[in-house]
Amino acid sequence: MKVVLFGATGMVGGGALRECLLDPTVEEVLSVGRRSLGRSDPKLQELIVPDVGDLSGVESRLAPYDACFFCLGVSSAGMSESEYRRVTYDLTLSAARTLSRLNPALSFVYVSGAGTDSSEKGRSMWARVKGKTENDLRRLPFKAVYLFRPGIIRSKHGIRSRTPLYRVLYAVLLPFVLLAGAIAPNSVTTTESVGRAMIHVVERGSPSRVLSTREINRLAM
Repeated sequence: MKVVLFGATGMVGGGALRECLLDPTVEEVLSVGRRSLGRSDPKLQELIVPDVGDLSGVESRLAPYDACFFCLGVSSAGMSESEYRRVTYDLTLSAARTLSRLNPALSFVYVSGAGTDSSEKGRSMWARVKGKTENDLRRLPFKAVYLFRPGIIRSKHGIRSRTPLYRVLYAVLLPFVLLAGAIAPNSVTTTESVGRAMIHVVERGSPSRVLSTREINRLAM
């Protein structure tokens, strides 16, 4: 399996990259982003682009892949709906439309979040935008679209969020996250489990195309 990965410099994308490089069924990973990861691996290729939402100049590099793991995301804190939509909906759909045109046999895995609003009409701005993003991805002619909706994600193996505020919050809240995971295992997942579950759905499929924390953990086992 060959995977194109967006967001490998982030926490979730970093977890997905680690699992892809470790998994013997994944033969190649193409990381697409605005800057280099600063690492090397026999399986890893990098594609540096100034604008991830405009892939028109690099389409020839994107065609021969079996799956896309789309892990780009930003916090909506302090953003207007139009700003958040631009970096969440517009960027994601632009990349997805390019990939579906180049290779409709590709499986697309999108990391959304618990609480996403599929009706697109709720009071939460981020949830509405994520809901529209999910809905429109499902309309594209891919082999399959899988929507991951994790809740609390615990980072493992030294992988950290790029957002300073998130790093501080994770450090402060880690004891509570560990306690929540012990009391209610399916309320918490890990970067490792998310990455493993992504590989699983592409290789073996899943009866559900929308995966909660519980389903992510089950598929990662």
